[in-house]
Amino acid sequence: MIRVVVAEDQSAVRAGLVLILRSASDVEVVGEAADGERAVELARALRPDVVLMDVQMPLLDGVGATRRIAAEHLADVLVLTTFDLDEYVFGTLRAGAAGFLLKSAEAAELIDAVRTVARGEGLIAPAVTRRLIAEFAAGGQGRAPREGGHDPSVLTHLTPREREVLSCLGEGLSNAQIAVRLDMAEATVKTHVSRLLAKLELRSRVQAAVLAQELGI
Repeated sequence: MIRVVVAEDQSAVRAGLVLILRSASDVEVVGEAADGERAVELARALRPDVVLMDVQMPLLDGVGATRRIAAEHLADVLVLTTFDLDEYVFGTLRAGAAGFLLKSAEAAELIDAVRTVARGEGLIAPAVTRRLIAEFAAGGQGRAPREGGHDPSVLTHLTPREREVLSCLGEGLSNAQIAVRLDMAEATVKTHVSRLLAKLELRSRVQAAVLAQELGI
């Protein structure tokens, strides 16, 4: 079972999200939060697989909540967004969000997104993530300038195979797609992803994809 905490301040929207998730036989909603502080508390107490996070919430917004959850490795965070590509979305990316989903997504898309993030594959909905990665890497048209960029020397810590995997992440490929591209087992791809994230001190595949875009690999 995939254990999920739903963080959304609008009660009607939250109830709808919970109803959709509970319709899936392999998903269990273990907690609900109406603000960011509560979302972090529940993540610490329940250690869910995924936190479904709205970005604009009281007490602590989705950016701050995502940052705490990611920093403490409490769960993977799937961010709900209206896709304005504003400072909130860029902020959650920097904070370590594992994936992004449009609030207008269909029920089946929501469930699939939760499953994808739970598998450790943060790059979901190519129409969303590829544009987001490109915008972020380009500086977000002035809305979210790069914080000094990255030094290409960081890649010296990676093995040739890890660099290949990083390049694939930059293209927005899933583990299964990378496995086919590089002719290796999917489990091996997941291991390479985990290792390169640790070496590069990154919190998510999305951040790795941005790095790959910035360095042009």
